[in-house]
Amino acid sequence: MFVLLLHDRWSFLDIDNNSVDDCSGLSMAAGNAGNFRMTEQPKHPSTKKSRRDRSKGKSSGRPYMDQQVWKDFPEDLFEAVIARLPIATFFRFRTVCQRWNSLLTSQSFSQHCARVPQANPWFYAISTISENLKPGFMYDPSRKKWHHPTESTWHEMYIIPVASAGGLVCLTDFNHRHFYVCNPLTQSFTELPTMSIKSWFTSHAVGMTANRNSTGGGYKILWVNSDGEYEIYDSLRKSWSHPGNMPADIKRPMIPKSDSHVSIDSTVYFTREDPGGIVSYDMATEIWKQYIIPLPSRLMNYTLAECDGRVMLVGLLAKNAATCVCIWELQQMTLLWKEVDRMPNEWCLDFYGKIVRMTCLGNKGGLLMLSLSAGLPMRSAGSVNRLVSYNMASREWLLVPACKVPGGRKRQRLAYGTAFYPCLTSMA
Repeated sequence: MFVLLLHDRWSFLDIDNNSVDDCSGLSMAAGNAGNFRMTEQPKHPSTKKSRRDRSKGKSSGRPYMDQQVWKDFPEDLFEAVIARLPIATFFRFRTVCQRWNSLLTSQSFSQHCARVPQANPWFYAISTISENLKPGFMYDPSRKKWHHPTESTWHEMYIIPVASAGGLVCLTDFNHRHFYVCNPLTQSFTELPTMSIKSWFTSHAVGMTANRNSTGGGYKILWVNSDGEYEIYDSLRKSWSHPGNMPADIKRPMIPKSDSHVSIDSTVYFTREDPGGIVSYDMATEIWKQYIIPLPSRLMNYTLAECDGRVMLVGLLAKNAATCVCIWELQQMTLLWKEVDRMPNEWCLDFYGKIVRMTCLGNKGGLLMLSLSAGLPMRSAGSVNRLVSYNMASREWLLVPACKVPGGRKRQRLAYGTAFYPCLTSMA
């Protein structure tokens, strides 16, 4: 058994156990802060064990780390190995030593992470303001598990997630006057400068893309209102720019849906009303496009999504007393919506005769999370509340476990959310 010695008292986010572990019990052996060594526990006088005791230890199921083998493990391979660990496991490794904890800001570690295939998206959501809970919640669909970040300064504000890119989430207040960017995994957080446009109360939409072709990384955020005014924030320049208005051939007022947008590579797509269709903006080429596309009939509470570079549509389809969640794909040749899937019939029966509302809590990489609530008019009894996920590639519908505060029983009512690709090295 080995004990690592650390002098400094510090806390870390143990994302795998939904808690904050205190590392004050560890201390560091004398020497430079960057050099760490494993110190073997002193052996008791009677260290010899019987064959029976030795066989007990081997069958206990605990992994045996042979010091003679691992002491010669090449130092330059540590970062390459750790970069390939599951996201949740990495936060446990941060407790080993200050050096491993500092990997988040290491340029070489970032390069190793960039070589690892992109992980499946996670979901970041917040509860309703009536719940009086400031931190958001993260859901890992591969493990079907909710994670609860520790409290930090920015959790004292009620700000909602509106977009994401490159492992970062863009948040704003209800009036869209102030914008923030954070990494939900590492709690990296920054407040953006104030925009020059002051049209707070017009309809608007927000999109975000990562600078994949830039050597310096970074991201861009698009804000656009119904009058065609727009601003772009560039994280590399740390400022907003106001290029002007949309081209004259894009019909206005546009009335963009703030909760119906998707980003594919460097392009942001969002839906518009009157006339219905899609408007897109390419952050790299700075080109606007408009597509007048009729929506499916009897459609309610819809939002855009994407799967393998294809534009998808998710919404409630109502007919008489029946309501169902349907999935459409935009056909490139005809620019028409084609239904490709719908929620299982047995689930739809639970909503029969009820008023149904759908909230999209994230769509990215072919994965969706939807919050579905239904109830009878003027009655609270018989209400249905569900969190469901949908995988567009496998066409699999799953029930998402209820989100609860650690140690609590009350189910949280999630009001806003976005999907994001978990990235340990993305800095806000």
